Amino acid sequence: MDEAGLRRAFDEVFDQALVYHGYAEHLRDYDLYVYATADPRTGIAPEHLRLRFTHCVRASATTAVPPEVWSRSLDDRLLDHEATLAAGDDLDGYVWGVKWAAFYPGISLVEGSAEAEEWSRRIGIPFHEARVETNGHDLTLVFSDLFVSVVPPGLSAFTVSPD
Repeated sequence: MDEAGLRRAFDEVFDQALVYHGYAEHLRDYDLYVYATADPRTGIAPEHLRLRFTHCVRASATTAVPPEVWSRSLDDRLLDHEATLAAGDDLDGYVWGVKWAAFYPGISLVEGSAEAEEWSRRIGIPFHEARVETNGHDLTLVFSDLFVSVVPPGLSAFTVSPD
């Protein structure tokens, strides 16, 4: 996929829900699983998408939650959304138990990535670097290509058949 196609794919998931990310079962490619919705008035049904970043030579994840919020987010009740609701005003922290993160500010290509250029030169195929920013994690991926597919609901990240 060329850079214009990558940008279009990234725009399609802007402000949607990231529900899982990690290396694919075979450990070469990196997957982002997305729950994508539209305004209900449009009549467009929600769908689950898999963004597969192929030949991923680097995947780095760091927290996007600031330290002052982390310090209030250590209670295990924050791992369960229902327990957090039951606690009411007793808890004030990042609710991990919602089980998703918003693609905001979103995914962007890193222009002029020296690392992507070096991998392209050494391997002989195009590489790109993307920054994935959510309200929970920031990811950096160095990869060769991107394939987006619709995933039937209910399948886990490790039961999805490869394209």
